[in-house]
Amino acid sequence: MSADSRLRTVSASLIATALAGVVFGLAIAAPPGPMNAIIAEESVIRGWLAGFWAGAGAMLADVLFFVLVLAGVVTVIDHVPVIRPLLYLVGGVLMLYFAIGAINDARSASSFIGENNGSSKGFRKTFALSLTNPYQIGFWLTVGVGLLESGTLDVFAHVPTVGDSLSGTLVVETGSPALIAGFFGGIVVWIVAYPAALAAAGRRVDALAPVIAALSAVVLAGFGAVFLGIGALSLL
Repeated sequence: MSADSRLRTVSASLIATALAGVVFGLAIAAPPGPMNAIIAEESVIRGWLAGFWAGAGAMLADVLFFVLVLAGVVTVIDHVPVIRPLLYLVGGVLMLYFAIGAINDARSASSFIGENNGSSKGFRKTFALSLTNPYQIGFWLTVGVGLLESGTLDVFAHVPTVGDSLSGTLVVETGSPALIAGFFGGIVVWIVAYPAALAAAGRRVDALAPVIAALSAVVLAGFGAVFLGIGALSLL
């Protein structure tokens, strides 16, 4: 094989790996949950920028966990059993607190407010929730570590709700910087496109803002109650 052919093969492999990472990042970021509930609320009430910053808060936590995994610090959680239940309790309390804020938004926001109007705390909300989210930490302790080591990864097997049906559809080699870059690139695509779509819908349909805020409150309250239950039972 000539040098040019070898270079093209390597380039094609890197591009394919990066694209697989993008798909994985999107698949992990897109499922419904507390983070996307906050992003949705911020987007339809305060505009795209507020929704983007809410998404950036969750992504910054992922970057932090990635760095801690590289340093081997996150594994401390597995060696101190009491930490995980405490994270459930703290995360549950935060979700219920943010649910109250979403209820207030649902009552006060009769329509789309728009960019630079009102105060947005979405970045701090998602960052705080991510740091106390045992599922997110668990992801980096398991799948995240696997991304850094040489081997293979079944991309869709780790996606909530569809993992069983799509398992084996997309298997990629791990340990490549291109996969990591693509993974975070997929998250960036989501936190840009998702708020944009919701903000555009909020501008067209005034009634959407309070409805989304109310749904956000329901999601946050539901997950908060579940987290508190899991944390309390784990400590008993």
